[in-house]
Amino acid sequence: MKHISVLVPKGAATLSCIEGSFKAFNIVNSFLQEIGKAPMFKVQLVGLDHEPQVYDSLFKVQPDYSIHDDFKSDLIIVPAVNGDWKKVIEINKDFLPWITSQHETGSEIASLCVGAFILASSGLMEGRKCSTHWLAANEFKRMFPGVELVPDKIITDEKGIYTSGGAISFWNLLLYIIEKYTDRDMAVLLAKYFEIEIDRYDQSRFIMFKGQKEHEDEQVRRAQEFIESNYKDKLSVEQLADMFALGRRSLERRFKKATNNTIIEYIQRVKIEAAKKSFECSRKNISEVMYDVGYTDTKAFRTTFKKISGLSPIEYRNKYNKQAALV
Repeated sequence: MKHISVLVPKGAATLSCIEGSFKAFNIVNSFLQEIGKAPMFKVQLVGLDHEPQVYDSLFKVQPDYSIHDDFKSDLIIVPAVNGDWKKVIEINKDFLPWITSQHETGSEIASLCVGAFILASSGLMEGRKCSTHWLAANEFKRMFPGVELVPDKIITDEKGIYTSGGAISFWNLLLYIIEKYTDRDMAVLLAKYFEIEIDRYDQSRFIMFKGQKEHEDEQVRRAQEFIESNYKDKLSVEQLADMFALGRRSLERRFKKATNNTIIEYIQRVKIEAAKKSFECSRKNISEVMYDVGYTDTKAFRTTFKKISGLSPIEYRNKYNKQAALV
């Protein structure tokens, strides 16, 4: 039997991550019993102490164990905890050495959504790929520069350390782990039970690009603002460098350091974000939107759009614009 330890952190934890994890493994147990097999999972709630935590001012969660008790963990699940990240990590800091020691003795670890901030604070993610909610990507990169953030991915698996993308995409990670621990048929059955789309690995289509402006490089910030105000035009690195009286290499280096994007990537993302918004709320065709955001090469537009959003322009329009899909 595998022991699944779901953390009960202090602060504003996302209750659905705790409840969802608890239900998923226990429902698999019930499926197994229905076909005459023994339950495979023991799910236990683990707190910093034995005191219940209250979430959303309404729901009380009582830990079964504290980190000071003697119990077994084959998988530790770190749910999302929201708020000021430094404060969140501080009030839950005693989890960190415990998570590390558990991993050293064989436990696998999975963070759900922004639970990645707590997991990364343990040091276990250094040099490893990690996903989290795309809204928190810039802050995560700033706090954990040694972690390889892949915010477009829903699931990462780094030899038994798992992370998931944002919000309810944590269900896709749970399905992935359950398939690994049981088999494909059981994962498919659970996906059908909860009506979850299985084998979803990419969250690119949900990302809304917001340029990182929480830095102190005023010239880079002005360059960002110029790009965002003039995305319909043909923009170049040389043009921006001349505008701000900087050498090209100097501007590129400073821009990348401040925004985590190259200048070309930033221009592309701003253009594609504008195109996405147009597809969502207008009846314009692909060519009209393409020209509106400053592209003249259809192939380049389609390639860049799919690379950033995960969908082709027509797929994106049909998915997010009800009226356009009816045409």
